[in-house]
Amino acid sequence: MAEWLYEAGIGEARAALVVDGVIRAARIELPGLRLGSVAEGRLVARDRVVADGSELLLDGAAGVSEGAAIRVVVTRELIPEPGRAKLARCRVSDAPLAPGPDLRARIGLSGHAVREVRPHEADALEAAGWSEVLDEAITGEIAFPGGALRLSPTPAMALFDVDGSGDLGTLAVAAARAVGEAIDRLDITGSIGVDFPSVQGKALRNAVAEALDAALPPPFERTALNGFGFLQVVRPRPRASLVEVLRSDPVGAAARSSLRSLERTPPGTPLALRLPSAVRARIDAHPDWLAELTRRTGRPPQLES
Repeated sequence: MAEWLYEAGIGEARAALVVDGVIRAARIELPGLRLGSVAEGRLVARDRVVADGSELLLDGAAGVSEGAAIRVVVTRELIPEPGRAKLARCRVSDAPLAPGPDLRARIGLSGHAVREVRPHEADALEAAGWSEVLDEAITGEIAFPGGALRLSPTPAMALFDVDGSGDLGTLAVAAARAVGEAIDRLDITGSIGVDFPSVQGKALRNAVAEALDAALPPPFERTALNGFGFLQVVRPRPRASLVEVLRSDPVGAAARSSLRSLERTPPGTPLALRLPSAVRARIDAHPDWLAELTRRTGRPPQLES
């Protein structure tokens, strides 16, 4: 059985595709200009637009004067990276103003059933392994039968290193399945490199590549596995991966996770939580989060640093 679990959290929306009790895909969406949004902006440089308070790279704006109003459609969302973020991209549009489809709408088009989970219900996300998946994204440590992967995101590409023991061919094939599943589970996009153990023979190298093909849903392109054990995958990159969402702002991620815990506190129990100072400060900086938590739970939280 496969179904999406969806949770409209405070400060973020969450979703997980659960197949036979295991999370196959995990997604977190933060507020902001989404892919497909049509918005009014202003051209502030030859290739820059400011729309809804965000700066975007503009593709193809011949004949538009700097300072002019311009309507654009978002073709890539902002992607955070160490040092500097990749700005969202857009192009000129004459379509009606409208937000792009949100996470709930996108998973609704997947062909799988969607179940919206509520804070007063048993924690279905956690039962399926939500915290474990988030830990994979944050630490990059991903175990699989017979070995382990280490994920290292860089500005150029996301890199997987394979470690394990036993027969190298068996390890490489198992790792290929694990890599394909991890890419899908963590929504890793763009250029992805995988450093497999060096395996001998064309048939075995093909078997490794085919195992990855079977585990990773399209669309993607890949190279063959070369004699040094390296294979590259390229996927469309319309938005940030789960890894980038969590690693780019760990304090914000911890703050939103704390709000989730508070929201699930049973009625009659004090809504109290001791938090690191930085996390407490981030929550205090969002009075709308605290107001929504009070509205949902019917009582104000008691936060301590």
